[in-house]
Amino acid sequence: MISKHVTYRRIYETPIPSDGTRVLVDRVWPRGVRKQDAHLDEWMRDIAPSTELRKWYGHQPERFTEFRRRYLAELRDPQHRDAVEQLRAIAREHPVTLLTATSDIDHSQAAVLANWIAAESNSPER
Repeated sequence: MISKHVTYRRIYETPIPSDGTRVLVDRVWPRGVRKQDAHLDEWMRDIAPSTELRKWYGHQPERFTEFRRRYLAELRDPQHRDAVEQLRAIAREHPVTLLTATSDIDHSQAAVLANWIAAESNSPER
């Protein structure tokens, strides 16, 4: 849990009432999850890391710092603007749980996004 408003979890975990709005932030649909069983409110493919970045990272923890830097740079690109604004709007109105299939949840795009959105919400500029 990052703040009382933005958390992240694996999509394979059982939904709980405190999840709030459940948003999948993976570009590819998770293996073994049926869409009707996912209990999703949104699937935001466009906020996920690019295929190139995802493949480069390969979920290698030693690359996480650079992955985070590159991913945050991608999120600032105009092509991600709509998805970023949509997620910000959801987070302003409701508790949000970002979901991913990644095994190492703390080294995932969901963790990066949750920390980023939480930091923005605590910033006096926003």
